[in-house]
Amino acid sequence: MAQPRVSNARSARRRAGDAEAAPADNLRSTVQSLAKGFRILEAFNADNDEMTLSELALAAGLDPGTTFRMLNTLVDLGYVAKVPNTRCFTLTLKVLDLGFHAIGHKDLRAVVRPALRTLVNDVYEAASFAVLNGAEALYIERVRAGIARLGVDIRVGTTVPAHQSIIGHSILAFLPPDHIAKLRQTPPRETISALHRIGWDDIGPSLAEIRRDGYALRDSTLSEGLRILAVPVRDPDGVAIGAISIAAPAARISAEDFRSRALKPARAAARDIARALEAGGSVGFSP
Repeated sequence: MAQPRVSNARSARRRAGDAEAAPADNLRSTVQSLAKGFRILEAFNADNDEMTLSELALAAGLDPGTTFRMLNTLVDLGYVAKVPNTRCFTLTLKVLDLGFHAIGHKDLRAVVRPALRTLVNDVYEAASFAVLNGAEALYIERVRAGIARLGVDIRVGTTVPAHQSIIGHSILAFLPPDHIAKLRQTPPRETISALHRIGWDDIGPSLAEIRRDGYALRDSTLSEGLRILAVPVRDPDGVAIGAISIAAPAARISAEDFRSRALKPARAAARDIARALEAGGSVGFSP
């Protein structure tokens, strides 16, 4: 693992010194503990995406005790996660909630959005695209048909447990077994959860069916009265990058009619997204 850059630590200490030298009025109008939390988040970078507590303390210019408390808080809030079987920590994609246009998903959303709009125009049902964020499905784009809301209020930035959601199953079904084994060890967070208990040990038959058919068509696990059709978006090796889901009221359309109307356009949208990502060199998201 690359060691934290000394310049990062020095700049962090310089920032700390500047804060100590700031006028008293300025200090009274700021929350220093919040600033320290952001210094920990900013310590992560492309060269140091997984760091131990001591490495983070050095990079952020904080003492180990403060770093320990800040890390525990950030883990509880879901912005930082422990790396399984190591002493390291890493950022989660929840930081996108603070500025979703940031990081690489701006380009991903730009690719996904026109495909979803075309899909919604074809089927006139709400459509979403999600990727994995740890053990959760993170919705990074959503297009509604009209102004009606359907069941659970899913929006950009919403996360749901991957093993409890149909869109999550559509991703998990096309991941290597060792990736799924790691996800099973990820500590759960407080997010939207399924109407009925669904554990990791329960999902084997569902994933096998999706691998066989290449899609999922089920009643929603998150909201009563909805049918969900989900199709994975896969890279050239067949590994899921994300998934598209379409939601429709079960009282308005039968499962067979839903499949007949939506499956072909959903598969076309998934192919378009996969090709665009491959052409742009943007495939290869790891859970």
